[in-house]
Amino acid sequence: MGFEFRHRRTVEFCETDMAGIVHFAHFFRWMEAAEHAFLRSLGFSVHASEGGTATGWPRVKASCEYLKPLRFEDEVEAVLVLKEVRNRSVCYGFEFRAVPGGEVVARGEVVAVHAGVTAATGALQAAPIPENLRRLLLERLGSVEEQGR
Repeated sequence: MGFEFRHRRTVEFCETDMAGIVHFAHFFRWMEAAEHAFLRSLGFSVHASEGGTATGWPRVKASCEYLKPLRFEDEVEAVLVLKEVRNRSVCYGFEFRAVPGGEVVARGEVVAVHAGVTAATGALQAAPIPENLRRLLLERLGSVEEQGR
């Protein structure tokens, strides 16, 4: 199997709706939490400052398909895979798997663009991914591509 980054959590009561099922919006929060944990594991953050420019990763696309419900105190593992690394953007794929058993309960995708906000103008502009981070991302993407994924 190719590279996967796993981020496990337990469903909190506040994440459920009146039917006791996880509200759909939390899957997007969990995708973001897994992405942040993944970047931290590489020694980076989603928020940085370089030469007076604050950088971050705004989303330009996000989707999620829900297959099975999760409920309060269920354990779930968000599995992140790199689908594409470009000069200024990254596409992440996600599978949410029930623990134990590994049944897939949802699938998602996020495209994030590396961007900077200059202090002088406040303008948001796409920026190249720092080369040392891009290299690490491409190394992990390569391990996925080698496995035919």
